[in-house]
Amino acid sequence: MHLSTADVEHIAELAKLALTADEIEQYRRQLSAILEHFEALRQVDTSSVPPTASVLPLRTVMRADQVRPSLPTEDALANAPDREDGFFRVRAVFGEE
Repeated sequence: MHLSTADVEHIAELAKLALTADEIEQYRRQLSAILEHFEALRQVDTSSVPPTASVLPLRTVMRADQVRPSLPTEDALANAPDREDGFFRVRAVFGEE
């Protein structure tokens, strides 16, 4: 499938990209090549392949939760530029204090 310049301009507009004429032509060629590869994949017979969410066996990579002592407050705040009542103090994001 070959994309037209208008197709690439439309995609760029949707993505809010300001492209030069050279970039539009470069992306037109690159995107067309990508779509041609997908067209080749579309021709592969997959009727005997069951739908699957993953080709790899699923396994959890998370460790089990273990209760451990936490970092002491004084150590956690040791490099804090500003603190108050045992907490990090940061500038207000919404409104003024």
